[in-house]
Amino acid sequence: MDALYHQTNKQIHEVQTHMGRLEKADQQSVHLVENEIQARIDQIFSNLERLEILTSKEPPNRRQNAKLRVDQLKYDCQHLQTALKNFQHRRYTREQQDREREELLSRTFTTNDADTSIAIDETLQFNTSLHNAHRGMDDLLGSGSSVLNGLREQRMTLKGAQKKVLDVANMLGMSNTVMRLIEKRAFQDKFIMISGMVVTCLVMILVIKYLT
Repeated sequence: MDALYHQTNKQIHEVQTHMGRLEKADQQSVHLVENEIQARIDQIFSNLERLEILTSKEPPNRRQNAKLRVDQLKYDCQHLQTALKNFQHRRYTREQQDREREELLSRTFTTNDADTSIAIDETLQFNTSLHNAHRGMDDLLGSGSSVLNGLREQRMTLKGAQKKVLDVANMLGMSNTVMRLIEKRAFQDKFIMISGMVVTCLVMILVIKYLT
């Protein structure tokens, strides 16, 4: 396993060196360099699959360390693969832009060339969509403002109702006090009346008794 590990690690360093050649390669040889690097990366992935099998056969006390070493190689190889794909993507984009530029410079336009016409309908449609979006936002903001005004009015109404409830409660409190005073005064008047009647009866009895 150690021999295959060192061989794979050496191949990764060689690929890293070849990656530096991509930036310096001309348009004719860049494809060859890319193919060579991809072939080396494929070989490294094949070696990594064998290393994973050998790692599972390692003794338990060495298996974890061997797995970490293989995982590091796998990470380095995946990083190289990603770097190669990014370079190819940039190259494809650059080549497409160059072709489009060459086609545009070499093309001869005529007065009635349909390709030179401006897509007025699409522009108008886009402009209409923008206006509709602005109108929708204005309507939404207006609805939100109306809702806030309604909530504000409801808040004022609730405040007024609360004040009236407090006033009624205060009036009821005063009314209860007055009713208690009236009841107390009625009881006192009743007591005075009964007392007066008793005193009058006693006086009449005494007068009748002494006069007869």
